[in-house]
Amino acid sequence: MADRFVVGIDVQAEELAFFVHVPRQIDSGWSDPEAFQRLVAEVTWERLDREAVLSEIAAHVGAGERVVLGSVTLEPDGEVVDTELAVPQFELDEE
Repeated sequence: MADRFVVGIDVQAEELAFFVHVPRQIDSGWSDPEAFQRLVAEVTWERLDREAVLSEIAAHVGAGERVVLGSVTLEPDGEVVDTELAVPQFELDEE
C-alpha cells in the first residue's frame, strides 16, 4: 500500500529546512526512515525548481513559519504513485 508524505519548507532564522511529514500509520515496508525521506526529497526537487522555490519562500516568508509544497505518494519499493506539488504563490504587497 502506498503512503502519502506531505512536504514543505520550515523557515528558520538562518536557514530554510526541507521537511517530510511522516504519516502516523505507515507501511511496514519502509525499513529505513532516512532512505524514504531522501527519496521523497529527490522526487520533490525533480518536479519543482528547488532554487526558485527556496528564493520565493526566503523573499516572502518570515522565520518560524512553514510553507507546504504538497505531497508525494510512494510505494515502499520506491515507485512514485502520485505527486501533488506546487510552487507557492505569494500576494504582492500593494502600497
